[in-house]
Amino acid sequence: MSSSQSELRPVQALRRATEQLAALLGRAPESVSALRRSQDSWEADVEVLELERVPDSTSVLASYHVVLDPDGELVSYERRRRYTRGQVERG
Repeated sequence: MSSSQSELRPVQALRRATEQLAALLGRAPESVSALRRSQDSWEADVEVLELERVPDSTSVLASYHVVLDPDGELVSYERRRRYTRGQVERG
């Protein structure tokens, strides 16, 4: 039985996005910086550690944009940016 978007709760969408992205990348996501629901999908921005360095502030992370269908299945992902952990966004 598949669930419809109205049945998929935000916490479930967040879990599905991180689990499926981790399976594809072979790396565990560190955090989710955004989660949005549209009429026919869920969208999330997920932060992933790509290169661990010492000191930790120089480690490289990436922000991935993930799109899930109404049932919570990943339909696309895209790396949008890479940055060091110590980098502060201005603006």
